[in-house]
Amino acid sequence: MKQAFIGAVAVALLALGSQACQTQHKVETVHRIEVAPMHITIDVNVKVDRALDDFFADLDTAEEKLQR
Repeated sequence: MKQAFIGAVAVALLALGSQACQTQHKVETVHRIEVAPMHITIDVNVKVDRALDDFFADLDTAEEKLQR
């Protein structure tokens, strides 16, 4: 019985000792992305070219009709 008591005390001390040695760590990370401002340039020639195509579209269709 003395050995059972010593065994129970040893198990209890080990259980308490293992809980006392627990450590906690907290890690925080921060991510920052810096973006440079963007500048966009639109070529006006494309807009003018489309406007001219629309304006002269009727002449192009008339020319196609004459060639037939």
